[in-house]
Amino acid sequence: MGFSFDYLIQGFVTALSWQNLFWALVGCFIGTLVGVLPGIGPVSGIAILLPLTTVLPATSAIIMMAAIYYGAMYGGSTTAIVVNIPGEASSVPTAIDGYEMAKQGKAGPALAISAIGSFFAGTISVVALTFFAPILADFAVVFGPPEYFALMFMGLSLVISLSGRALLKGVISMALGLTAALIGQDPLTGAARLTFGTSTLNAGVDFISVIVGLFAISEVMINVEQRITAIDTMSISNWMPTWADIKQCIGTMIRATGVGFFLGLLPGCAPSVTTFVAYDLEKRVSKHPERFGHGAIEGVCAPEAANNATSTAGFIPLFAFGLPTAPSMAVLLGGLMMYGLQPGPMLFQTNPQFVWAVIASMYIGNVMLLILNLPLVGMWAKICRIPFYILGPIIVFCAMIGTYSIRFQGFDVWVMLLFGVIGYFMRKLGYPVAPMVLASVLAQMLETSMGQALLISQGSPLIFFTRPISAVFMVLAFLSIGRGIWAQVKAKAPEVVTDDAEY
Repeated sequence: MGFSFDYLIQGFVTALSWQNLFWALVGCFIGTLVGVLPGIGPVSGIAILLPLTTVLPATSAIIMMAAIYYGAMYGGSTTAIVVNIPGEASSVPTAIDGYEMAKQGKAGPALAISAIGSFFAGTISVVALTFFAPILADFAVVFGPPEYFALMFMGLSLVISLSGRALLKGVISMALGLTAALIGQDPLTGAARLTFGTSTLNAGVDFISVIVGLFAISEVMINVEQRITAIDTMSISNWMPTWADIKQCIGTMIRATGVGFFLGLLPGCAPSVTTFVAYDLEKRVSKHPERFGHGAIEGVCAPEAANNATSTAGFIPLFAFGLPTAPSMAVLLGGLMMYGLQPGPMLFQTNPQFVWAVIASMYIGNVMLLILNLPLVGMWAKICRIPFYILGPIIVFCAMIGTYSIRFQGFDVWVMLLFGVIGYFMRKLGYPVAPMVLASVLAQMLETSMGQALLISQGSPLIFFTRPISAVFMVLAFLSIGRGIWAQVKAKAPEVVTDDAEY
């Protein structure tokens, strides 16, 4: 279909309706809150609230979920700067110089420049999303079952290869996700599998129950174990940076936006990866690298800009190919499927009003977040004082209500609690959660594409290597796997380098 100003204008008309504006604002507020509060994170926030959005129209629900996601990217810097506790892993580089600035009495300028950098990167990335996503969707129209299988296989291989020395653990994690998704009926034949004669399992295990358990419940268990208590915060004054500070960060914003955006297109390169890359790059190009780690304002701006560029870039492969690049995107993919919307090239043709309304809402959401984060930094800092013995039970209660509301089955709540325990032990034992999440969400599409491709080829797997596009994806997948095995053998990679900590 390509880019069309007419569709974009129609998207703005839809996004500017009072209902969608309201839900975008709600999403931005909740997302910022989720980012501010340590121990929740965007994946858990979206997973908990996704079931509760079933009462909303599809467009309003996804607009709110998307706003929660990129809002959490904004909010995660607050605790990182004020109290040296990152709201999520992507804010860890921000804390290095942000907290040093806070100790020097510059918490306000640090918070402001993080909001400005996030706004710049988010806006530029949305513009890129506006033009690139339709082009890639047009390209993806030629995709058949072999191409879709190869693309998803490549995505899973990239995530697994980023597990470093924990490659075997990444494979086991993916296998667990595939096994959970296989429970129920075969999508092609309708035959029951892994049901053990139990009628309750015929409908399968709902992926929302799996995701909420893996992230929200396990996170509560981890935080209870660590005995997180109330956080004391410092007072914030003089919250606006000087023009010299902003001028100093212009080049940083541009470089970090580019790094975050292009790396964000790759499966497995979540903000928790790209923020470190952007921070390291900025330190390397700086004329005074010795300032980094001691309150350099560029050290705050770079990771925050990369953070939001990456989160926005992830919508391009999600909309164009139906491929989630991170756990948060996997949850959003699940939300789209819950509403009967299949991301991919046909989404732009069959539901243009929906996809362009969501894109237009991102422009609006970035403005809302700038307003929420600049004048209200003092309020967000005070919210950090909520003790976890109050917050934890609220998270569990919301998770249980949300999970039950999907199918109104108590069985789903038990599944959620089971996977919460599984997620807890996986994190304690160093097993990456991302491969399991992506596998559980992609399993049905992966299986269906493979089955259809083999039917076309009369059972020959060579079809994945004889078609040019699928062959390229398969080669890249095996190269990725080979790289992971090589890192395992040489033992040079870090134990776990994944995007799991995005939550």
